[in-house]
Amino acid sequence: MQQLRTQVGIVGAGPAGLLLSHLLAQEGVESVVLERRSRDYVEQRVRAGVLEHSTAQLLVERGVGERMRREGLVHHGIELRFAGERHRMPLTDLAGGRSLVVYGQQEVVKDLIAARLSVDGDLRFDTEVTGLEGFDHRSGEASSTGGPRIHFRTLDGESKTLACQVIAGCDGAHGIARTAVAGRSVVQVREYPYAWLGILAAAPPSTEELIYCRSERGFALYSMRTPQISRLYLQVPPGEPLDRWPDELIWQELADRLATGDGWSLSEGPILERSVTTMHGAVVEPMRHGRLFLAGDAAHVVPPTGAKGLNLAVADVRELAEALVRMLTKGDEDLVDEYSTRALSRAWRAEEFSSFMTTMLHPLEGDDFGNRLQLARLDHLVRSDGLSRWLAECYVDLTGS
Repeated sequence: MQQLRTQVGIVGAGPAGLLLSHLLAQEGVESVVLERRSRDYVEQRVRAGVLEHSTAQLLVERGVGERMRREGLVHHGIELRFAGERHRMPLTDLAGGRSLVVYGQQEVVKDLIAARLSVDGDLRFDTEVTGLEGFDHRSGEASSTGGPRIHFRTLDGESKTLACQVIAGCDGAHGIARTAVAGRSVVQVREYPYAWLGILAAAPPSTEELIYCRSERGFALYSMRTPQISRLYLQVPPGEPLDRWPDELIWQELADRLATGDGWSLSEGPILERSVTTMHGAVVEPMRHGRLFLAGDAAHVVPPTGAKGLNLAVADVRELAEALVRMLTKGDEDLVDEYSTRALSRAWRAEEFSSFMTTMLHPLEGDDFGNRLQLARLDHLVRSDGLSRWLAECYVDLTGS
């Protein structure tokens, strides 16, 4: 079995793993990224696309934000709709001048892959990680007899081992990193009784800013990816079959939920993609196990209503990269010792905000009392300067604070 060596072995080539590799390389720390899927799959995988102020700022500062600055859509507010009325939340005004950028996660991934390959970064796609071991070895030295090791298999079936000083688990909620610590960690989970039917449509956006809509028919979210592509969501029951939603019904339901009395209309177009996503929150504690560190969805999942998933992963990696650089170049472990505590504090703040948004905007069938509470909360939110400012600060830059 062939054995390779590096300083940091990174499992997963999503935004967390790729950004971590990029940040480490800029500080002279070597890494190898192992990804089960193909490069084409990873670059085409459509996910959230709302970047917090600090996320966009970091990408620019670290040299991977040029295309985002050209093509991303800068947003200074969002719209809340309920009881058939529109309420604009001027986020930038309320949050000290900070703004959002709408730029697809797959575009961030493409930019990071291009940056790593431009300097001969070691990215290995179509590579299945089959085991992690030795990460409890205290010295963290890469050797054949101790220290962290990642066993993997290439597309042609060849088995190899990567010996490293640190393993970063950035391979998502169902990846091998979380599995490797299953008996050593506690996973707190909250299941929400909602799901989202999401579509990507070749339709020019009908709005300049995101719309979060609570209607009696259910929640709807109107967002966009480019000036030609819209991203829209409908609340549906968990487990809803896609075949219940032909194109005509999707557009009609979106129009009914988003309807207002001021003549606003919904632009339509061919539906390019569709999927149903269940909603839950999960937090893995702790996020460090010896020389194995979890980041992104491997450590926590938030419901998408608050647009925190990608941003939370970036915040993890920003902190983890600094801690690993200090440990590996200076022998100082103070920051790695603090990583889990600090990252979990931020993760729980994101869970709380995401839960607030989710439970406020998704009506429950047959719960008249709960539905009236939702409307009262929304009404209070748009009338209160203090609550509006709180929402703006959380939405624009919660994970960077």
